[in-house]
Amino acid sequence: MLLYLARHAETVYNAGARMQGHMAHTPLTRAGIAQAEAMGAALASHFGPGADIDIWASPAGRTLQTVAIVAEHLGRDFFGIRTDPRLLEIDVGRWEGRRYADIIAEQGPIVCPDVRAFNVEPPGGEYYPAIATRLKDWLGELAPARVALVISHGITLRVLRGLLAGGTAFEGVMLADDAPQGTVFRIEDGVQTALHVGAGVSGARGV
Repeated sequence: MLLYLARHAETVYNAGARMQGHMAHTPLTRAGIAQAEAMGAALASHFGPGADIDIWASPAGRTLQTVAIVAEHLGRDFFGIRTDPRLLEIDVGRWEGRRYADIIAEQGPIVCPDVRAFNVEPPGGEYYPAIATRLKDWLGELAPARVALVISHGITLRVLRGLLAGGTAFEGVMLADDAPQGTVFRIEDGVQTALHVGAGVSGARGV
């Protein structure tokens, strides 16, 4: 199975250091639009126009806005893109929409400084093993002979890349290294390579 996994571009919530989680639509910033353009250009250079690949995206607005730009570069119809809720970002529950700084002021540190990921389960949300379960279900339904490009989210993709290519054992899963927004990875037979490194932020603050 050959997969290309891309993290969505910067949003107004990323720029404002607010939690996004499952929020339906947090628009891209101008920097985010530029990141999505760079992703699309890199993928078009790699695949060529009209590439016969499956394109998947989380149904969140920020991923759809990113993939719409990427699809234009690839010469692909946006309405042929497949979405699946199992590709959504971590559900941050009652943290959703709130500023990181306000949450930390209330309850102390919530991010492991070494792994750069939540080390506290979001109240009313989900944690890494639940994300891994839904991603395993989604992977099990893919056509193994088809090349797929997936536009998803920071934490979700770290769990997915951990499932496919390994990572650091953390809070019940193998968690891949962090990557900036707008980054695209190529994963085949358990080997991961960076096709394009984005210009966005990294770390849990930018999920």
